[in-house]
Amino acid sequence: MTHSIPRSVLAPARRAFASVALLLGMGGLSGAVHAADISIAQVAPLSGVLASTGQQMVLGGKIYFDWVNANGGIHGAKIKHIVRDDAYKVDETVRLTQEVLADPEVVALFGYAGTANISKLLADGVLDAGGAPLIAPYTGGEALRNPFNPHIFHVRAGYGDETEHMVHQVATLGMTRIAVMYQDDAFGKAGLAGVEAAVAKRSKMKLVETAGYERNTDQVEDAVKKIHAAEPQAIIMISVNSSTAAFAKQYRGLGGGARLYNISVVDPVELVKLAGIKSVHGLGISQVVPFPFGAGKPVVREYHALMRKYGGGQAPSYASFEEFLGAKVLVEGLRRAGPAPTRAKLVKGLESMSNFDLGGTSVQYSPTNRIGSRFVEVTVIGGSGKLLR
Repeated sequence: MTHSIPRSVLAPARRAFASVALLLGMGGLSGAVHAADISIAQVAPLSGVLASTGQQMVLGGKIYFDWVNANGGIHGAKIKHIVRDDAYKVDETVRLTQEVLADPEVVALFGYAGTANISKLLADGVLDAGGAPLIAPYTGGEALRNPFNPHIFHVRAGYGDETEHMVHQVATLGMTRIAVMYQDDAFGKAGLAGVEAAVAKRSKMKLVETAGYERNTDQVEDAVKKIHAAEPQAIIMISVNSSTAAFAKQYRGLGGGARLYNISVVDPVELVKLAGIKSVHGLGISQVVPFPFGAGKPVVREYHALMRKYGGGQAPSYASFEEFLGAKVLVEGLRRAGPAPTRAKLVKGLESMSNFDLGGTSVQYSPTNRIGSRFVEVTVIGGSGKLLR
């Protein structure tokens, strides 16, 4: 016997089926038609001596990833930003990186800090084994640039570029007696080597003293005494916030009058907070990204707009702006990698960025080049604590 279905039942069923089909077509049920999230991992110093810088680094990436996700993602996929705290400790960097790379969904590493930390990843073969690119590390260590390493895509200039620029400025001011205070690890020694090379090129200049201090401390008393006794005209510091502030405060307390410089890893706001404006007024800081406090470049205006929207009331900074630029590089690489990106596809996408304009500043990569920029300029902490160009 054949049963006919009454129209009063069939019509609502057809309408329901059409609604389900529409929802599926729009990705409205269960997420089955959504592109999978794109996972990227950031291991950064959120505690310890570099905590304030690490927090700014994470923020710079976050605001751009939030904006990308709010505007459709990348080929329909949202970015999943995984953040881990290594406290600037080398062994933790290695352990946490191995942990995140064990997840096949992680296609990129982003915004790490520390020359020694990343050098250990290379020495232990962690990056080789994982195959994921590391984009925008917060370090200028030459050992991470030369010899060529295919896994690391640098957004910033190297410490050799920074120290050459500072030594050149010292020379133009007629100063010939230079001293270096440095962190006694791969980071500090990379900067020291840069100063030594720059001084060696100038026959009238002399490196009168070098003094190291132990990593992850601000115990710089011995360095202060040694350098003060050498009577330099300029002191270049290769050090992080707490040790830089301690050195400046103690050196000025002894009546030291040399001009002070540091490379780009320090935060001027933190230096003023730790040492007081009297100790750090006039301190020169080399910078490897454009000035982030004006509105002269489109990318700076974009950064300020997204800081206002997604930054949680935080103030702009060089550290967050640098990783904002790095996030833009990473996102463009992911776009070029196509839907369902893999680690290998992302490397190819990044390599294709031969002259990519970020909005008034550009990066250049290729299959044989991973140094995106060599931009350097020197800023100075002014009398109010703000940076001046």
